[in-house]
Amino acid sequence: MPDTDELYLAVQREKKLVKIASGRLEADLVLKNANVFAGFFGGFERGDIAIADGRIAGIGSYSGKEEIDLDGMFVTPGFIDAQVHIECSMLMPERYAELVVPCGTTTIVADPHEIANIAGNDGIQYILEATENLPLNVYLMMPSCVPSSDMETSGAKLLAGDLQHLSMNPRVLGLAEMMNAPGVLAGDPDVYDKLMMAKERNMPIDGHAPGLYGKALAGYAAGGIESDHECVTADEARARLACGMHLVLRETSAAHSLEKLLPAVNEHNAQFCFFSADDRQPADILSDGDINYVVRKAIMLGMPVATAIQMATINAAKYFGLRDLGAIAPGWKADLVVFDNLIDWVPKLVIKDGSIVANDGKMAAGIEYAKPSGNICHTVSAAPVKKEDLAVPVPSGYAHVIGLVPHQIFTRHLRLNVKTKNGMAIADTDSDILKLAVVERHHASGNVAAALVKGYGLSHGAIGLTIAHDSHNMIIIGTNDDDMLAAAEELSEIQGGVVITDGGDVKAELALPVAGLMSPHSAEEVASDIRQINRIAHEMGVSYAYDPIFSLTFLSLVVMPELKLSDKGLIDSSLSVIPVNAE
Repeated sequence: MPDTDELYLAVQREKKLVKIASGRLEADLVLKNANVFAGFFGGFERGDIAIADGRIAGIGSYSGKEEIDLDGMFVTPGFIDAQVHIECSMLMPERYAELVVPCGTTTIVADPHEIANIAGNDGIQYILEATENLPLNVYLMMPSCVPSSDMETSGAKLLAGDLQHLSMNPRVLGLAEMMNAPGVLAGDPDVYDKLMMAKERNMPIDGHAPGLYGKALAGYAAGGIESDHECVTADEARARLACGMHLVLRETSAAHSLEKLLPAVNEHNAQFCFFSADDRQPADILSDGDINYVVRKAIMLGMPVATAIQMATINAAKYFGLRDLGAIAPGWKADLVVFDNLIDWVPKLVIKDGSIVANDGKMAAGIEYAKPSGNICHTVSAAPVKKEDLAVPVPSGYAHVIGLVPHQIFTRHLRLNVKTKNGMAIADTDSDILKLAVVERHHASGNVAAALVKGYGLSHGAIGLTIAHDSHNMIIIGTNDDDMLAAAEELSEIQGGVVITDGGDVKAELALPVAGLMSPHSAEEVASDIRQINRIAHEMGVSYAYDPIFSLTFLSLVVMPELKLSDKGLIDSSLSVIPVNAE
């Protein structure tokens, strides 16, 4: 409940808005001669937008203390990214805001489970503090799966009791992607403690259920899960909508699913669908955009303009209960984006709380940074890796192999005849079969698991990361043990990031010292380093069908089908450890 002073100020603000809307008082700011998107009926109307105290007073004919003539430009509500992990941008939250706000993104709903898997509640608190005063609405969902399963070693474990304090925070909207679908179906007590905590507060519960169909999907939905962003096919999307779940259409750097999902969206169900630009690299956002890129692509693929705008704004706002966001209407927040055309979707102006925050792709003012604490910056604590840790026994000559799928984050479970030496599998670049290792990096336990992967294309050297969903242990792919060991050593030395080694030397690297996930540098600097890493990786043979970095980050996400690798071993779709050797 607001205190007396807050209530008094709210009443005075509303009285002022009423006077401006009814023409009895001059507005603080008026956007003149605009084509205004009326989200509730899906069309543009010509008029002025009157703004005061960060809110919209009215649309029509108004005068203001300050006036900006838009000369027919198009105005939409600020765009909403409905499911994002800030950490996956490899940028600190402040740097992330500098990147996406000029693209027209004024609200994000973030799941901080990447940093929570490393630093628990300390990591979540860091995200909350760093996003408190940004020119970007940052709402959080409580991480539901830290870790995502017991088939990996994470830096922390969060139960319902550990999340209780978050559920009372007004910036925390619900329970984030429930990745443990088997736990929901099996009635796992820890899972249901979290589900019931969210239900008791009438909070939305996001889903994560790739490949789930039929009665299993019905059971998952019956558990209270209300959305899913992991659909790959239109049939999957239709199945979720049929179960009463909202559909999140996601377009990322590694997974391009929008084109396949759009056939499932029609005039009858579009109101239950919204967009996510989850897991997009800074270079991609700088070159193509954020949610504005998803809007542009959806329209190019045939979606009506009004539907695309609604999916980028009001639909997500309704789902999350953000009652004053997502529309241009009297009393609503003045979070607006101005476009000079509806083709390229590049904002001319971005307005947040009634103030211009970005102009022609640039922030209007700088952002202050919250310095992370030491326990967020010194998180790589891996035991030294030895050559024997990378051994892959395959006495039969046949192995279970992770098969990459172009432009997707799921994999195939392959059974292949592989090259061996003294009963041990070795990399075979002629067959495009490489070694893959996951090294536990939180507790110096010495856990290392090694397996084989096909399709990546690397012809020499090794590439290592400390970005490995969701527990973010080290993940290293290579053609030989020596370069893989060199990559592990360098990742420890720089306290996390991305490293390419060849001939024992470091050829390129990007240091990510904040939790081993984020850089303190600007998006432009990080993007430049990523471009160099990608260029060198492709020169070393990595297939252009894969993003050299992001394709690796998902090879340890054990809750995604069909075969993944964690520090505990090779994990199949049943979340069971299986031997690499295939009898």
